[in-house]
Amino acid sequence: MLAEVNKGVNTLEKSKGFKRKTARGNTKAGAAETWQGVCFAWLAVWLVCALAPAAVIAQAQPPLALNPEVPLTYLVKPEDTLWDIAALYLRDPWRWQALWAENPQVENPHLIFPGDVLRLFWKDGSPQLTQQAQADIKLTPGLRASPYELAIPMIPREQIAPFLRNHSVVKPEVLDASPYVVSGDSGRLMSGVGDTIFTMGSAFEELDYRLIRPVTALEDPVTGEHLGTFVLEVGEARQRRSQGDNELTPMTVTHMRQEIRVGDRLQPFGETDLGVGFLPQAPQGNIEKGFLIAVADGLTQIGPMDIVVINLGEREALRVGDVLAIHQTGPLVEEPVAGGMVRLPDIRAGVLLVFAVYERASFGLVLEAKRAMAVGDKVVNP
Repeated sequence: MLAEVNKGVNTLEKSKGFKRKTARGNTKAGAAETWQGVCFAWLAVWLVCALAPAAVIAQAQPPLALNPEVPLTYLVKPEDTLWDIAALYLRDPWRWQALWAENPQVENPHLIFPGDVLRLFWKDGSPQLTQQAQADIKLTPGLRASPYELAIPMIPREQIAPFLRNHSVVKPEVLDASPYVVSGDSGRLMSGVGDTIFTMGSAFEELDYRLIRPVTALEDPVTGEHLGTFVLEVGEARQRRSQGDNELTPMTVTHMRQEIRVGDRLQPFGETDLGVGFLPQAPQGNIEKGFLIAVADGLTQIGPMDIVVINLGEREALRVGDVLAIHQTGPLVEEPVAGGMVRLPDIRAGVLLVFAVYERASFGLVLEAKRAMAVGDKVVNP
């Protein structure tokens, strides 16, 4: 590495014409050029040192491992998901991007549609998967009019779409600052569609709001830190014009999933990603102290297609599409010779894919389960 740096410095010196100025009139110019040369040299050293670790990491990636007897061609079916196809070809489905070849002839090269034909080939000794050119496929007219809606999703839409519409994680300070229901019409404690509710809180800038109800305070099992509140959307409401100087804001319930109660909070609507537009991938860094901290519907045993909450989020650089392994702590067994107890290694129990990321927590869908899992199990790099 140092040899390359020295070579670069020598080249810079030659190209800049560095010379020691001895004439009195050239002293300032010589000093300036010498200082410029030193700066270029240090820049070269910094670039080599900064880029070297990335090169080492790239070289450390193991070769792709295909499953036995993978098909050379595959016709994509309407019920397929991207995870299904990745798991069909790869032992490690989260390495999909290393298998998927760039397809410049396809308008949306990262989207796969029902009816596409996938072809497996080898390039420089490594497997690659590509789409057959769109012109070669007989498609239903208008099939690609709305690519993101018609492409196969990363994970089943029917599993995550209703959940994402009805659940979220809200930061404590955001929840505390949210407007809230003070009363129903005529002092009623519960309200339904068409009823008037009276709300109080910060200024209302939107016309329509979703009504949410705090369900569970999420805490880190190691530090005890409050990570946010798991909330349930119970309905929707539209703001009406206030009468006089009353500090209460009247609203009409326009939709409900449960009865609207006093104390329910209001939040503006946000965008929902329904599982299209991201790819499975390994996390960017080493995952430490990750745990399952909650599960949807209050289940005690977790299995395939169950939705879980983990204590990792944006601040840990977690991303939508990251794949994590779920490990169970190994059991304690008696040491037969020396006596005492010894703990066996952790047991790999399943795999989850992150589909929604908040600041301090995330939602994941369990895609593989070798055994029943539970809140408290660890999540680690796959």
